[in-house]
Amino acid sequence: MSEERAGYRVWALPGIPEVRQGDDLAKLIAATEPGLVDGDVLLVTSKIVSKAEGRIVEAADREAAIDSETVRVVARRGTLRIVENRQGLVMAAAGVDASNTPSGTVLLLPEDPDASARAIRDGLRDTLGVDVGIVITDTFGRPWRSGLTDVAIGAAGVRVLDDLRGGTDAYGNPLSATVVATADELAAAGDLVKGKAAGLPVAVVRGLAHAVADEHGEGARALVRTGRDDMFRLGTSEAVREAVTQRRTVRAFTDAPVDPGAVRRAVAAAVTAPALHHTTPWRFVLLESEESRVRLLDAMRDAWIADLRRDGKSEESIAQRVRRGDVLRHAPYLAVPCLVMDGSHTYGDPRRTPPSGRCSWSRPARACRTSWSRWPGSGWGRRGCPRRCSAGTWCARCWGCRRTGIRWGRWRSGIRRRSRDRGPSGMRGRSSRCGESPVRPSGLT
Repeated sequence: MSEERAGYRVWALPGIPEVRQGDDLAKLIAATEPGLVDGDVLLVTSKIVSKAEGRIVEAADREAAIDSETVRVVARRGTLRIVENRQGLVMAAAGVDASNTPSGTVLLLPEDPDASARAIRDGLRDTLGVDVGIVITDTFGRPWRSGLTDVAIGAAGVRVLDDLRGGTDAYGNPLSATVVATADELAAAGDLVKGKAAGLPVAVVRGLAHAVADEHGEGARALVRTGRDDMFRLGTSEAVREAVTQRRTVRAFTDAPVDPGAVRRAVAAAVTAPALHHTTPWRFVLLESEESRVRLLDAMRDAWIADLRRDGKSEESIAQRVRRGDVLRHAPYLAVPCLVMDGSHTYGDPRRTPPSGRCSWSRPARACRTSWSRWPGSGWGRRGCPRRCSAGTWCARCWGCRRTGIRWGRWRSGIRRRSRDRGPSGMRGRSSRCGESPVRPSGLT
């Protein structure tokens, strides 16, 4: 480590007056600390930025103000809401603050914290002739951790991220994932001297000139994880609810491979579905090889065509119907649930035995729906049992296919249907020779 990085000093600026709408923060800071030098970093509490920009609003009902700033709810526990706000930040109450503001009012976060940071930086350059870094901070909670800390929500002239990927550590090991959130670390350092109730809204860090850039830079927006990079986009119960309500029937798939482990986790979820007498009246056959899928689908097609001809359908009608099942041939993965009647009871009186069987027949469908919570990009098709079993379901004697065939894969954008839409007619046939072993619940992890 170079001498430049061996240490730094951080202190709060006393004497900054109460900020009001229209105040020039750069001039207030310059008057309080005229001795700023190139390479200093200023940590500015977002609250005074909001006040200067007029982001104080009357709100007898704080919840209504939170609603107006919320883009989506991430998690809710009682009255507490963790939400994504209009600035793209995920935080409690959308950052709406009712402290240190007159009764009956609340403070909203700056409309564009990065733009606010740029304005303060430009103002200090014009007033004092110095190039400093600006970090606008706000208080956040954190997943997995108790307590609060300050993080960067706006920045200018600061290298907010220090990307060490491609380098090596002290032992020569390659660094493949290390990206340091420098701006957040600076914000936390400033919070140690500003405090939460000391009336010290600005702090200065000196000695870390390497963190200051010549240009304004990309800002704190670069710190926000979005979309597919966010592994914690929803709270636990919210994630389960969204997985069920936003499931789609997939009609076309990409060439991306399917993770077998993900499929097995989905099947493990499926076997938690409730069933009669605390049983698991299903087995899942996973068709992972193309050869096994083609052999099964060919047999299902042939059996279906034979049935349709017996029904008196024309060859044109038969071709049209069978063509609707071709979607299964493009799926990179098939899972076939099978009904197992071991747990059904035979009663002494004929009034109770048939309902027990019918309840057993419905359970694999519930299991399939449960699996969707772990794999929302799926679809299913159904047909009756080729042995003409009761209720038209596939039975253990036909082993390989029950009434439902689930297909898994990465969907192509725009080719989806809501779960309430009926999927394509499936195909039926014997699959006991599909070449794949049934996945039993006891063998899942």
